[in-house]
Amino acid sequence: MQYAIIDVETTGYGGAGARITDIAVFIHDGKNIIEEFQTFINPETYIPENITRLTRITNEMVASAPKFYEVAKKIFQLTQGKVFVAHNVNFDYNIIRKEFARLGGAYELETLCTIKLSRRLIPGFKSYSLGNLCNELNIDNKDAHRAYGDARATVELFELLVEKSQELGENDLKPIKIKKQINLPPMLEREVYDQLPETFGVYYFHNAEDEIIYVGKANNIKQRVASHFNDKKRKEQQMFEQTANITYKLCGSELISLLFESAEIKRLFPMYNRSQKKLVETHLLFSYENGGGVTCLAIGSNKQQNEAVATFYNVRQAKNILEALVKEFELCPKYCGLEQSKGACFASGIKKCKGVCANQEPIDDYNQRVAEAMDSLRIPKKDFLILEDGRTGDEMSVISVKDGVYQGFGFCESTQATESEFSALIKCIDDYPDNSDSRRIIRVFLKNNKAARVLFA
Repeated sequence: MQYAIIDVETTGYGGAGARITDIAVFIHDGKNIIEEFQTFINPETYIPENITRLTRITNEMVASAPKFYEVAKKIFQLTQGKVFVAHNVNFDYNIIRKEFARLGGAYELETLCTIKLSRRLIPGFKSYSLGNLCNELNIDNKDAHRAYGDARATVELFELLVEKSQELGENDLKPIKIKKQINLPPMLEREVYDQLPETFGVYYFHNAEDEIIYVGKANNIKQRVASHFNDKKRKEQQMFEQTANITYKLCGSELISLLFESAEIKRLFPMYNRSQKKLVETHLLFSYENGGGVTCLAIGSNKQQNEAVATFYNVRQAKNILEALVKEFELCPKYCGLEQSKGACFASGIKKCKGVCANQEPIDDYNQRVAEAMDSLRIPKKDFLILEDGRTGDEMSVISVKDGVYQGFGFCESTQATESEFSALIKCIDDYPDNSDSRRIIRVFLKNNKAARVLFA
């Protein structure tokens, strides 16, 4: 049996849009390396600053590198018939599969995770991150967070695991397939879990003192709760040990679940919820016209007297949104404050900016796209209701927006929702606070659901 020991670096942390920037492959026969391959990859998108700080890979370094399709055949031929090995294999494997999927091809290999293998063969470490195992096992990795360095370190770890498996009488390392089972918290009654519904809603984890320690939303409450219990992250394990009861509220739809979860997190401030806790929006995105007539975007403090395109809880959140706008609408990073340069921006050189900064695009055309980008962050300044499914078959849910401001939601009978006037449906609405999270949830819903049932005043 041969193994393809692989590491990739990407433009993100594994989300749907993450692209490969660096890849290294070592072909191993269980005893020795028999072939190796490494290259930077032009991801055809921007590398965020926080990723560059981690990997030290810059946009300039990958600008002239091959695109994935140019090395896809080499990677495919090199790895086919091998067992795909990586440290946290799901990350690297799924990233590469998505790259092949973008090209219209399939990529299917058996996998082996050196994290899971290490836990089984060398138990007892507090952390099984590659960095910690390198420290504990004296594996030299001077080039951490780069594909070649991490893949080479994984090779050394793999060879140690091969030796350990042979000591234990195992003749070969076979792909590990662990069947997930529901491992319930020690203080949680089995009956509580068994009675959880398999539908849309918000759920609450309670500790032994009946304090709510976590609030979550799910399209399938029971399935989502089970995923918490099978998660080995430190926070999830701490929550696992403290959970003594689970309660829930049905919501009828994903939109209501998202809005209600956000409101409950801000109301209850559970100790294990990290996102959506902040109540004060400290930063804003605003626009201005420069001396050349170009509409520019910038991030500023909420204390500034600028009219906000959108508001945010911190500068990182604002920057993430701005970077997404630049990518989606092909805006100029220079005129969005993301790049400092005297001449044309770097993106124009790789055809990701249409060249307004290099006098290659009419300013009016560019300004129109900026306007479209700003509109994408706003809820329409109208009075309207969104009609969604209710908690039962004879019920509907209603979400209210007035002049672009979220008002709240409520439930009514299906016949009432389809037959009543706008003013009558408003009466079923319960008030909930408007904030950037609730506006974002509604904006994304409307963008992704063009056929949503919307009733205007």
